[in-house]
Amino acid sequence: MPTREFEPERLDDLEYLERTDPGGVLREVASSAARVRMAHLAAAEAGADRIARDGRPRAIVVAGVGSGALAGDMLAAVCGYGVPVAVATVRSPLLPGWVGAADLVMAVSRTGAEEETVALAAEAARRGCGLFAVGRTGSPLEEVTLRSRGVFVPLPGYDAPPATVWDLAVPLVVAAGALGLVRGVADACEAAARRLEEVAHRCRPGSEAFINPGKNLALELADTVPMIWGSYPLAAAAARRFAGALHTHARYPAVWGELPEAGHTQIAAFDGPVAEKDVFADGPGRTLRLFLLRDAEESPRLVRCREAAVRVAEERGVPVTVIDAEGAHPLERLATLVGLCDFASVYLALGYGMDPARMAAIAEFQAGVSQ
Repeated sequence: MPTREFEPERLDDLEYLERTDPGGVLREVASSAARVRMAHLAAAEAGADRIARDGRPRAIVVAGVGSGALAGDMLAAVCGYGVPVAVATVRSPLLPGWVGAADLVMAVSRTGAEEETVALAAEAARRGCGLFAVGRTGSPLEEVTLRSRGVFVPLPGYDAPPATVWDLAVPLVVAAGALGLVRGVADACEAAARRLEEVAHRCRPGSEAFINPGKNLALELADTVPMIWGSYPLAAAAARRFAGALHTHARYPAVWGELPEAGHTQIAAFDGPVAEKDVFADGPGRTLRLFLLRDAEESPRLVRCREAAVRVAEERGVPVTVIDAEGAHPLERLATLVGLCDFASVYLALGYGMDPARMAAIAEFQAGVSQ
């Protein structure tokens, strides 16, 4: 396979962008606001509030893989530290032994047919757990959920490859709102949608790179090894999504972490060989770059951690990009981070001349697992 080079001028060539993105992934990311509103409506019409009929559970366990599991991370971030119910995400094929009838399991699968997620939902039903699921109509997940008298939220149809996670995450937030764990969900969804509309306008393909934050972020990512850290659980969830979007849309490696933990482990890479720029090398080379996602609710301790991390990076010549969350509600702030990072991941793919919808390795893996 020939080596691909990132060509910045591609990002301002509208004809090129359209031709290289035949699946419309860029348009799908631009429709994130609509996805939030559709998911909120779908959850309401499915009776997500019925999940509160048996009272508040001891714990919420989100079962899923890939974007389904990420929806659980986003739910925990929106709920925050102060809620009286533990929110945990399970990415393994087994439910923890402590999960039982006092708990609520949220099974999330875009296809509704992922073996791991369906198996976890079935196990939750056998243990007498409450069950809330999000997936495709007519899927095995819907069958398991309805058979156990759980609540099932059907996903809206797609005209393009799914490129966002809002359809999976928003129904979980709506259910958490019914349980009294998230305040003002309806207003928060609308505020998040408006933020995503603002991001889409600023990151639109016709906006040139020098004023387009999505294209600018792609330019900063190109030919680096990105380390993406969040300085608060909400920002950490966005960091994980950013790394995942780079993997799937741009087939690009990225490392994500959360402060302060990353400052005790990953920061050691700043003294390693990948952080050393060879000024005599042909071409741009690849070196580390730190991307810090920052939330407004940082504690004084986290502020010190973030400032120390930036200082250590800059003293070693590791470039740093800081991305700030904006908004009052946690869901709104999460939207500002995820929205921008989704655009950047697609623009990075297009800058390298790759179709962001093509995920051959993932398809081959899934086919191998299902045999």
